[in-house]
Amino acid sequence: MYNMKEVSETLKKGTTTVGIVCSDGIVLGADSRSTMGDFIESDASIKLYKIDDNLGVLIAGVAGYAEYVVKLLKVQNEMYKMTEGKPLSPTSAASLLGFIMRESANEFAYAFLIVGGLNKGDAELYDIDPIGSASKQAKYTSIGSGMMSALGYLDSIYTPGMNVQEGLKHTVRALSAAMKRSSATGGEMRLAVISKKGFKEYGKEEIDKLLAK
Repeated sequence: MYNMKEVSETLKKGTTTVGIVCSDGIVLGADSRSTMGDFIESDASIKLYKIDDNLGVLIAGVAGYAEYVVKLLKVQNEMYKMTEGKPLSPTSAASLLGFIMRESANEFAYAFLIVGGLNKGDAELYDIDPIGSASKQAKYTSIGSGMMSALGYLDSIYTPGMNVQEGLKHTVRALSAAMKRSSATGGEMRLAVISKKGFKEYGKEEIDKLLAK
């Protein structure tokens, strides 16, 4: 028999991620720290993934399992494009991920996902729990160890109709708040915008400028 406490402390886990619905797109952000129990395993983990020009995914929880699920989504998206001539919508991607996670749910398959993107020009955001329940979010969401700090900040500043430039600023501030309160959240920030122009990921210099504002 497995000792689940011991197993959980040896699994590499992801931490804080944030998604915001904006008037002209979606902003997705994450830190880069992964932990194994109380040990900081890495400050360079990838938790933000581009699926297509209209679609991105954030991961938190058991990293290996979450990465496996994202790879499956990428394959399904390419197959869908071959037959339908267009990428999956965020709604379809969230439904598919929920199905995959329900089918593979067990004590080692513990992950939370955020799916964001555009569906015929409209911004859509979902979070998905470890048993595959997908919930559409009208404003913003956050998952991971620092989510309470991030959500507390977002609760205080969010206004309907904010654009992606405002969303970028508030995403880095929400992540910064999480990094200050959660020892399992840290490293560098990863940041992306999904808009009618496509999927744009931001580099360190651009993120540093946002933090300085």
